Amino acid sequence: MQSNFFARKRMNSLLFCALLLLVTIIAIIITDYDVVKGFTSIPKAAEWASSNFYPNEKAMKRLPAIISSLSETVLVSIASTTVAAVLALLFAILGSNTTGVGGVISFISRSIATLFRNIDVAAWSMILLLSFGQSVLTGYFALFFGSFGFLTRAFMESIDEVSNSSVEALRATGASYFSIIFQSVIPSSIPQLLSWVLFMVETNIRQATLIGILTGTGIGFLFSLYYKGLNYSSASLVVIVIVIAILIIESVSNYVRKVIL
Repeated sequence: MQSNFFARKRMNSLLFCALLLLVTIIAIIITDYDVVKGFTSIPKAAEWASSNFYPNEKAMKRLPAIISSLSETVLVSIASTTVAAVLALLFAILGSNTTGVGGVISFISRSIATLFRNIDVAAWSMILLLSFGQSVLTGYFALFFGSFGFLTRAFMESIDEVSNSSVEALRATGASYFSIIFQSVIPSSIPQLLSWVLFMVETNIRQATLIGILTGTGIGFLFSLYYKGLNYSSASLVVIVIVIAILIIESVSNYVRKVIL
């Protein structure tokens, strides 16, 4: 019986791999992609990057402007994530299986979270461009909506995982709904919630760079401006500054996680 189960799983895995290979071959044929040329061009691309894509003395003079744009991008990412986290916590409490009030309100909370979570941040940027144009506000709301959907879902799962037993115990003692929320749910799940918020900040800083290209703001716009102007030295400096900033933020985030978890 057990051998049949593993044989069936192995067969399903082989069928999935064969299907994936078939889809890949069909995609290569439809797009006329030359696999051999793609791999053989990698050394040439690396040679070009080493010859052209590095900061020079002229690019270093633009460092203050680059850091200023990076600061704007980081601050917008943190602000949008923080505000989204507050609203997401409210919707997560209302929609959670453990703390939700049930009925229509829980259904609406979950539906809104699902809708916002399944629309990509880049799609939000293009939608909001029609209303706000190329501005910081467009990037802020795009990050806010994406963060809200993701964090609502993550907060719901954290609350259901951590708080279920304690909520049942407090309900058995006759504690009020708000007492359960503020004395049990939030204190017990706050480390996981903060961890998700930190993760979202890291993600948004990466996404904000790409969104800046669409919205014409922040560090992404500077990179697009330099690259399209064939100023590869300044563009490479932007990339280096972004990588360093992400590594620093990730290190700080990991340290905070170790402290709170």
